[in-house]
Amino acid sequence: MILLSENRFLTDLWNALSSWYAMIVYAAILVVLIIFLIITAMNFELRSTRKVIEKKIDTEHTTIETIQANAAEIEGGVGIIASGVSGVSGAKSEEGGDKVRFDKLCRLDERKDSFKRDDYDETVTLKAFCENFRAFCSNRLKLYYDIEDIRRFVAGMAVSNLLILQGMSGTGKTSLAYALGTYLENRAVVVPVQPMWKERTDLIGYYNEFTKTFNETTLLAAMYEANYSKDIYVTILDEMNIARVEYYFAEFLSLLELPEKEKRTLDVVATTWDNDPEQIKNGKIVLPTNMWFIGTANNDDSTFAISDKVYDRAMIMNLDNKAEPFVAPYTKNVHLSAERFMKLVKEAQEEYGITRRNINRLEALDKQLIASFHITFGNRIMKQIREYIPVYVACGGEELKALDDILSKKVIRKLETQSPTYIRAHKDEFFAVLDKLFGTDEMRACRSAIERIADNA
Repeated sequence: MILLSENRFLTDLWNALSSWYAMIVYAAILVVLIIFLIITAMNFELRSTRKVIEKKIDTEHTTIETIQANAAEIEGGVGIIASGVSGVSGAKSEEGGDKVRFDKLCRLDERKDSFKRDDYDETVTLKAFCENFRAFCSNRLKLYYDIEDIRRFVAGMAVSNLLILQGMSGTGKTSLAYALGTYLENRAVVVPVQPMWKERTDLIGYYNEFTKTFNETTLLAAMYEANYSKDIYVTILDEMNIARVEYYFAEFLSLLELPEKEKRTLDVVATTWDNDPEQIKNGKIVLPTNMWFIGTANNDDSTFAISDKVYDRAMIMNLDNKAEPFVAPYTKNVHLSAERFMKLVKEAQEEYGITRRNINRLEALDKQLIASFHITFGNRIMKQIREYIPVYVACGGEELKALDDILSKKVIRKLETQSPTYIRAHKDEFFAVLDKLFGTDEMRACRSAIERIADNA
């Protein structure tokens, strides 16, 4: 009897242990299956994102190649077209001396006199520049832009050496920047930004300790050349927000803020060699004042949001619609120096300063923005407004349209960080203030920006 009880106990114990063992095995299999499904889903998402990015890059490259094909038929047009980092092998100087680590830049030193020209156009006005540039795009490159967009573009260049062209893909953002270089007879440098970029070496290159040479990028070569020239140089940061702009472009942002242009020096190498290029001083290169950086940005799931730090320092231009094709007369290139361009800017700012009436309107608008939305604009934005409006007017535009444009992109944009529901609840009140200050149905860009934010509620 006792033996039977012991056997039953052992049998029950064995059955219990078997059940727990089976449950553990089943649970382990379930965990492994879940992990497998998660990894599979992540790989699928990464492949999908990669395909989207590659498709966008291919599209932009096709657009650029089309422009280059048209531009190839145009006289002049010297310069560089970049396609990323290009490494160099160790090279000997022509004198047969020691190895040089900056092969490209040393070759530019040998040609430095060819970058100095004296045939610049000293008669062109800002208005004629805009109108002729638009006609040139139409007649010579088969690119079509509204005259207001050309004015915004040129006026933005007057305020900052960093411009951001944003909007839907295919509206001509990259094309506009590239066309400017072609029009100025100095082809633009196109830098396709890569998703993994995080620091300045991704833009200018790096020193290779193994080969004892510097991997020089085409952008570094263009910057070096620009310091020998008086031409306007255009650098296109294509798909600039496919990586975080405030990471790889951080030092450039800081340098562009310095009022003393001679102090805008960018670290290149930590040491000094006797046979380094002439313009590399103590391992640094001067950021050329005659170079404009024009970034193109698409806002979608494959890109990063551009931070306020970048937006506040750059001039922004929205290209959301394609202009209708139009017939323009044959238009020649113009050879305009950066010095002459900035002289025209200064003259415009002296002649077409913002009116006292609009200053008073801005002060009243600022008080209303504080009361309704708890935002304001500081000295930097006010300085940009004072510099932007006169140039826009000198380009043939109207002061109120210029004010509407820059307020919508510099001030109203800050409302994007607030609750769309709150914006919707107060927009009618704010529109009434705009009517009172500027007139009924004026300030359309500001209204459109607020409507777009409120529609997200």
